[in-house]
Amino acid sequence: QVQLVESGGGLVQAGGSLRLSCAASGSILSIRAMGWYRQAPGKQRELVAAITSGGSTNYADSMKDRFTISKDNAKNTVYLQMNSLKPEDSAVYYCNVDLTYLGPLKVPHTADYWGQGTQVTVSS
Repeated sequence: QVQLVESGGGLVQAGGSLRLSCAASGSILSIRAMGWYRQAPGKQRELVAAITSGGSTNYADSMKDRFTISKDNAKNTVYLQMNSLKPEDSAVYYCNVDLTYLGPLKVPHTADYWGQGTQVTVSS
């Protein structure tokens, strides 16, 4: 009933920038929060940044001065602008959306959806 489509990953040199997008579609009634996580090989998935329906943001300490999360409510889309990228930022980036959708029996359901992941590689 809900699909998340991520885009914007790729290969960039250290110091460069990338912008990730994640669009949610389907029978969405409301979105409580949207966020980005990342997972590097051999490491646990970690929070990068999150934004609530009211616009409050939360960042991992190591990224708050370089990354900016934003959203477009009309498009149900969350963005992550990443500047001054470092090789240690290389990871698969996943979007996460906490939302309520209308199920097949027209009953609202609360769910936590994950995107398919997009690879970000920063070369030194």
